[in-house]
Amino acid sequence: MKKLGILAGVAGLAVSTMLIASGARSADDAKLEQLKQQGFARVAIANEPPYTAVAADGKVSGAAPDVAREIFKRLGVNDIVASISEYGAMIPGLQAGRFDVVTAGLFMKPERCAAVAYSEPVLCDAEAMLVKKGNPKGFKSYEDIAKDTSATVGAPGGGTEEKLALTAGVPRDRVIVVPDGQSGLKMVQDGRIDAYSLPVLSINDLIKKANDPNLEVIAPVQGAPVYCDGAAFKKGDEALRDAYDVELAKLKKSGEFAKIIEPYGFSAKAAMSTTREKLCAAK
Repeated sequence: MKKLGILAGVAGLAVSTMLIASGARSADDAKLEQLKQQGFARVAIANEPPYTAVAADGKVSGAAPDVAREIFKRLGVNDIVASISEYGAMIPGLQAGRFDVVTAGLFMKPERCAAVAYSEPVLCDAEAMLVKKGNPKGFKSYEDIAKDTSATVGAPGGGTEEKLALTAGVPRDRVIVVPDGQSGLKMVQDGRIDAYSLPVLSINDLIKKANDPNLEVIAPVQGAPVYCDGAAFKKGDEALRDAYDVELAKLKKSGEFAKIIEPYGFSAKAAMSTTREKLCAAK
């Protein structure tokens, strides 16, 4: 009797374990099913061409949303709906459930990897600065700005550039948070900041549209690493992230990935030459 009782207990435990595992899978899969039913995924963007952009008619484009839109279609989610957010507010918004995913050039770094579930790499870029023509203060790096006690640099709030400047020793009161690219451009033109920092392709897009011969681009910024982003999902939505990764891998292998991002100036080869594991471990 005792032996039969033990066997029954083991069988019961096995069934319970299977039910728990099944329940966990169902909970994981529920997010994608929810998105399919509502017909769209809510994405956070920064309106920073060529990463992300919002046209006058409200249409969302840019390399990151275009990749996301194609992948979600393949997953059975017909469209994306974007909300513009500062970089510093993207992860808290994702964690609070205001977005389903961040597709905005949110570069992978260990602290961010600990807070969100990233996809494999999508977009890679170096850092640049926008300055007056002739680079009157001779900036080549964030350290150069730190050494000049009168120099100021503009950067997106909560973005990589803000952190790079602070890490290089630029005092907090000389790192000016700028809400968007056009504001940063105008502040350099007006002399309110000495430099404005963004990724190379973002700065190039700004200066091309400005068509101002009195501006100059410093690229790449010396000592600043090349970064890559990925689509960022809420912790707990790893099943959705994994499904996204499967379709992203198919896009890369077929050549469709390159067709989407390279017209914006990004390198498909750069994104395909590294991995989430490497980027999240990089110091």
